Amino acid sequence: MTTLRTHRGGCHCGAVRFEVEAPADLVVQDCNCSICSKAGFLHLIVPAARFRLLSGEDQLVDYLWNSGVARHRFCGVCGIKSFYVPRSNPDGIDVNVRCLDEGTIASITVEPFDGRNWEANADALAHLSH
Repeated sequence: MTTLRTHRGGCHCGAVRFEVEAPADLVVQDCNCSICSKAGFLHLIVPAARFRLLSGEDQLVDYLWNSGVARHRFCGVCGIKSFYVPRSNPDGIDVNVRCLDEGTIASITVEPFDGRNWEANADALAHLSH
């Protein structure tokens, strides 16, 4: 079993702060879909129980599109999406690894994910929120 540690992070202005339990050696996905490629989001999907919003709930703005399942959550002050509820794992949270604070990550392995063909590939992510 992999040992988990607490990683902290947040948006650019600091209004939104969170912590997530994940290994020190992270395996993340780089999705090529229209929204992720434009935003540069690196995906760390975890079970919802391993994510805690510490501050900024009142600053978050939701963006829903397409199926409406994904709940994209942006800081209303600086516009950064540091986490969201992903369509692939609506029972989990997807954290942008680029929004984690320095000091707790030992390594990052980036795996490509073909989100442009989401329907054909989404099942490959299902295990990440369990």
